[in-house]
Amino acid sequence: QVQLVESGGGLVQAGGSLRLSCAASGHTFSPSTMGWFRQAPGKEREFVARITWSSGSTYYADSVKGRFTISRDSAKNTVYLQMNSLKPEDTAVYYCASARYITYATAGTYDSWGQGTQVTVSS
Repeated sequence: QVQLVESGGGLVQAGGSLRLSCAASGHTFSPSTMGWFRQAPGKEREFVARITWSSGSTYYADSVKGRFTISRDSAKNTVYLQMNSLKPEDTAVYYCASARYITYATAGTYDSWGQGTQVTVSS
């Protein structure tokens, strides 16, 4: 069983920055891919970014490319999402997810999910 716990969300003004963290635990934690998704009120969950655990290869949604950076610390079993130049449309609950295989943006290919952390960007 893998447990994922997100932190770092909050309220920030447009143009500001936040860094989200996702701490993983569980004796079965051995992911190939870690991802971040988000869900705004009334909208479907959407892909934000992902990173492969061994090589650190990254992939981003077009809407966040150049503003968000995903990274991981293997020693701490933690993945981060640095979010800069935040916009009101980035407001959402952000979820961390892990996958046993190399994957990209499809939520159904991820096996474990955190509870989410709220990010609110005011204009």
